[in-house]
Amino acid sequence: MIQLSIDQLSKSFDSTLVLNNLTFHINYGEFVSILGPSGSGKSTIFNLIGGLLLPDSGTIQLKGEKINGKRGSISYMPQTPSLLPWRTILQNVLLGQEIQGKTNPETARKMLYKAGLKGYENAYPQELSGGMKQRAAFIRALLSPQPVILLDEPFSALDELTRHEMQTWLLDIWNEHKPTILFVTHNIEEAIYLSDRILLLSTKPAQVVQEVTVPFTRPRKEELFLDENFLACKRGIHAAFKLQQR
Repeated sequence: MIQLSIDQLSKSFDSTLVLNNLTFHINYGEFVSILGPSGSGKSTIFNLIGGLLLPDSGTIQLKGEKINGKRGSISYMPQTPSLLPWRTILQNVLLGQEIQGKTNPETARKMLYKAGLKGYENAYPQELSGGMKQRAAFIRALLSPQPVILLDEPFSALDELTRHEMQTWLLDIWNEHKPTILFVTHNIEEAIYLSDRILLLSTKPAQVVQEVTVPFTRPRKEELFLDENFLACKRGIHAAFKLQQR
């Protein structure tokens, strides 16, 4: 069942057409990744869905309701954790709920414990490592009352080992809670490992040129990265990208 629908979305900045009749949908509880060349408009898509920008044409619908230009409909986690340095970790993860007027500290504590952050509830962001900050930021997004989470390359700044650790942790949390996630990444392996479907964007003006249904069952483990079928899927997506750049 469709939860988020993007229909014929177009957006220009000055005389540059960034998105052109972009159309896709996300189902309830689905994990969908967007892959596209640098500068193809991936962040613009998130800003439109989040209501920070208005499209020139087209509609964005959440659960059948038009949300063009409407803020607060989705939960958004940018590339950097963006934790408030004057708030404790517990206060940071409760921020989305606090804005809505209702907090649940006990649930937040339980999720922090599962994320390996037990004992850091009253610590401040500067006391945490990069991976720990990312976990706290994702818990904040997960605890927010909005039904869809947008993740904009959340692991891009992490080293490879921490990135793999965070990918596995994210899948464990997602498998338990099944939030609807739209995930932007430049990393083909990451998109395959995490997603149910992958949307491949063209260069500007961006359109969805291919949709890949990921053929691997869940739960997924890191050993999947070395599976021949995984590597074949990666080669296929890479070849599609190469065609886009010709």
